Amino acid sequence: MQIILMDKVVNLGGLGDVVRVRDGYARNYLIPQGKAKRATEENKKFFEAKRVELEKVQGERLAEAQSLAQKIEGLMLQITRKAGVDGRLFGSVGNADIAEVLKTLGFEVEKSAIRMPQGPFKAVGDNPVEIVLHSDVVATVTVSILGEHD
Repeated sequence: MQIILMDKVVNLGGLGDVVRVRDGYARNYLIPQGKAKRATEENKKFFEAKRVELEKVQGERLAEAQSLAQKIEGLMLQITRKAGVDGRLFGSVGNADIAEVLKTLGFEVEKSAIRMPQGPFKAVGDNPVEIVLHSDVVATVTVSILGEHD
């Protein structure tokens, strides 16, 4: 299916690009999320009429993400969990836990923006975590997991 991108999509293209993607990806993700429209003549004309406005909105989102990244870059987040004597946690620390700690500090971050490629943390220690605030903006924070013994 041919679509017009209404926003920058990683590994696909930028605003206004006409690309071919699989039907399911377009129908189930890109179009419902507002990231794309079908590449019909009517939609192409609509996009050209709205191009300046869409570029302005995209620039504002990028500026917001950059300012948030400057504020949270290098933060040390401390999370306390019950742990055994060997340093392994009873349970784990995931992206929802990190998003909750950021929220208590006054930063609204979607849990889906927190990248944990090795999965949830299951041991005591300091771990770097990337937060993708925008397709072009990534901030790194350190999550320090402290063990709590009975």
